Amino acid sequence: MKNIRKSRTRIAAVTTAAVLAGAAALAGTAQAAVTTDTAALRQAVTVGGVMEHLEAFQAIADANFDTRQAGTPGHDASVDYIEDLLDDAGYTTTRQPFSYERVDFTGSSMARTAPAPETYTLGVDYFPMDFSGGGSVIARPVTAVDINLGGDRASTSGCEADDFATFPAGNIALLQRGTCAFAVKADNAIAAGASAVIVFNQGNVVPGDDRLSLFGGTLDPPVRTVPVVSASFDQGAEWATTMGLELSITLQITIEQVTTENLLADTPTGRTDRTVVVGGHLDSVGEGPGINDNGSGTAAILETALQMAELEITPENRVRFAFWSGEEDGLLGSDFYVSQLTKREIKGTAVNLNFDMVGSPNAVNFVYDGDGDALGVSGPNGSGLVEDVFTDFFTSQGSASEPTDFDGRSDYFAFINAGIPAGGLFTGAEGIKSAEQAEIFGGTAGEAYDPCYHQFCDNIDNLDADTLDIMSDAIAHATLTFAETTSAVNGTAKGNGTGKIVWQFKGNHALR
Repeated sequence: MKNIRKSRTRIAAVTTAAVLAGAAALAGTAQAAVTTDTAALRQAVTVGGVMEHLEAFQAIADANFDTRQAGTPGHDASVDYIEDLLDDAGYTTTRQPFSYERVDFTGSSMARTAPAPETYTLGVDYFPMDFSGGGSVIARPVTAVDINLGGDRASTSGCEADDFATFPAGNIALLQRGTCAFAVKADNAIAAGASAVIVFNQGNVVPGDDRLSLFGGTLDPPVRTVPVVSASFDQGAEWATTMGLELSITLQITIEQVTTENLLADTPTGRTDRTVVVGGHLDSVGEGPGINDNGSGTAAILETALQMAELEITPENRVRFAFWSGEEDGLLGSDFYVSQLTKREIKGTAVNLNFDMVGSPNAVNFVYDGDGDALGVSGPNGSGLVEDVFTDFFTSQGSASEPTDFDGRSDYFAFINAGIPAGGLFTGAEGIKSAEQAEIFGGTAGEAYDPCYHQFCDNIDNLDADTLDIMSDAIAHATLTFAETTSAVNGTAKGNGTGKIVWQFKGNHALR
């Protein structure tokens, strides 16, 4: 791994009064914020300090079967490590336990039995959905339900119970992605007596979303009673047009009861009616140590908290540093946290800042598009102000940034659904860097932002030091900016509900 050192000259101070005041005015907030000088904190939050925590996470994974997955000793040790440091720094720490079911697939098979036998390959031709049921369905006829293979391929397949009015009980339901959540489609099919459910991709073009290839999807709890799998558009179209098609599907699963916990750490001072929640998920996937995803975000948050205490900063607003669990299994920790808030506590949450993957080796400086002016989907009122604080920071450092939309892929999901303004940073996962992005941000076009995303190789060497450096500065800057502002971040008047945001993902898997 390359030597880690501070590699850029810092501007002495980044002032944010104009940004906060201007954005607040657009949002209808009357008061302007005072200038916040974040230079001292940014100087204190070094990439070397962040790396010390990442090396600790790697050592924890090394000692615990190479993972820090929720519900495992590696995650428990990660919580202990952070809690000990924050307790010693004077924070009020709280563990928030919760439990859920996790489905592990121990084996699967899928084959065409008629008209011409063919064996299909897991991860190429089909993929089990999260919270699919297990079992074996042998040589059953396949019935396509309200699909649309032509034109714009707009589809409401399976979204209404009436779609299954003539469905033969015991058959396998073949459904097309589109309009409603996968869970709605699957549950309607199961209620109609389907022995298994296949949802194939929609086959149209949706900006920022692959509607052609094989995909991973989630149904949300509870675990279903029959197998539910996904397929590509081409595969689904082939099945839909094959006369006399019969398939066999077998999924062998184990259901694990996971008990885990979020860790919360509050500043001992600050207005509790304007709490700033600064969060990232601490758990990794089971396949690896999760050093970029999301050791990078949690390590930068932790170092920011420690240096705030070291500098004896007493914030105007309470800061709650949150280390979520269960993110990789469906954003479960942050969802549980928000579900436990009273209406008063929701109104008393000024903003959520979310940091999930901030050290990708082939990075782009992504900022969530809070006001929707770039990508068309806005967060709750006040989210545009959060976006401006980040983009203003990058501009002040002579660095570029690029908007990314709120699609539900990280722990801001529950906050936005509750109407709480949110924003944050992301440096890229499995997406492919474009030539234009490579010209602006460096790195390699045509390769993933993080080639080790959700793999064993997401280890201490799977980081870019310069990216981690500027992202850590941006995290410190935004945290202190919102901790010290005397203006309300306009939002939390009511939950967003279905609002303007059409969720595409929950965590790492598609919802619809």
